[in-house]
Amino acid sequence: MTMSRTAEIRAVAAKDPARAEAMLAAFLGQTFGITAEGVTINHDQYSLNSLNGFFTCEKGACFFKFHQEEGEEEMRGEYYRADILARAGLPVDQPILSSTLPGEQILVYRRREDPRFSDVLRALDLAPDAAAEARALSAERGLNEKLLSVAKDSLHRITPAQSRAEPIHRLFHERLIDPASGTYPAGRLASFYIGKEFTLPGVSAPWDQISTATPVINGVEYDRPLGALFDAAHQRLMPERLADAGGIVAHGDAHNANVWYERGAEADHLAFFDPAFAGEDVPSLLAEVKSTFHNILAHPLWLYDSDMVPGRWQVSARLTGEHIYIESDWQPGRLREALLQVKAEAFWKPWLSHLAAQGMLPADWEEVVRLALFLCPTMVMNLRAGAGRHNPQSSAIGLSQAIICGARPVQGQDRMTRFFDAIRPSGSDSGV
Repeated sequence: MTMSRTAEIRAVAAKDPARAEAMLAAFLGQTFGITAEGVTINHDQYSLNSLNGFFTCEKGACFFKFHQEEGEEEMRGEYYRADILARAGLPVDQPILSSTLPGEQILVYRRREDPRFSDVLRALDLAPDAAAEARALSAERGLNEKLLSVAKDSLHRITPAQSRAEPIHRLFHERLIDPASGTYPAGRLASFYIGKEFTLPGVSAPWDQISTATPVINGVEYDRPLGALFDAAHQRLMPERLADAGGIVAHGDAHNANVWYERGAEADHLAFFDPAFAGEDVPSLLAEVKSTFHNILAHPLWLYDSDMVPGRWQVSARLTGEHIYIESDWQPGRLREALLQVKAEAFWKPWLSHLAAQGMLPADWEEVVRLALFLCPTMVMNLRAGAGRHNPQSSAIGLSQAIICGARPVQGQDRMTRFFDAIRPSGSDSGV
């Protein structure tokens, strides 16, 4: 298969940014009939599967961004439908230029001076400021109230075929398989982990051991190992099966590097951009999973700033018999805990209750959300130390956080059991 232009540019950018910038200038010129000058690629920690940057042209100062997935030349579904979000009433920055052809998807916006919400929150993680945190939390609550309203207004029953057509599945199930053949395990799961060596602080072991060992994290034993979680996700998160909770209008990939932070005199507000996975039939239990994990549980630092982890937190691991033990003093911190509470109160609790009232909440809704949360960190990048950004310490934190999301304590509670108890509709059980 011939590599797409966006894939080629992203690959070149990792090794030769100047050449990639020249390629981008030509790409922008040919695609939109403009003269792109001063093309500059941003090198930030959030560009895991995308590229963004700045240039000037006849339209003035511009910002570009594109998301690029493996094999997207053969993709199902349509990318970049910002108009869907705008018509539904969600706050979204509209591009001034757009190309949605497979392999050549790119959006161009007028350049803004607003920071991304991800940068605002990272600064507050490192230098807490109660007043600024309160404004940020208020902005987050306002966005979630709007998300809830649009979700309620747009909820409708969908067919398995409609679910399958939504591009959001490229962020979840399609990273576990070969999309062309449906073979499992394949895709990122196979290339990242299967048959590979894992290096954690105090442990070096192959996939066969790591994937089958019973996890014990900070003294809490969990009911499923890593491999079983991937198997469960492959089965339950099949696109056709996710039609059971209906579909809604949603962004689908609203991590905070895709959200502008608009400062106001009295209050601050949030606005989306880069709606690469937006849709009208987004499975309703999947729509806000990415934002829940990547804006809260991926912080502070361990996923996006993994080089800052060693020396900041104490992390250890050991493999004994059939168990893998991971100990860490890492915590999400005050700000991220508060964001999780806002997400629970302003979106998840009322949303699940609404689905239940409409007779559209599957009995195993918690399993669905847990497995999707589990795939967020494990499939967005390779969590193995030495395979990319990660070191043994951040790898151990990442794997443990993924397991905590997907698996349940054999006894007692943890952060995620408390979260799910807080959002559980009356009369609903865990539906395992």
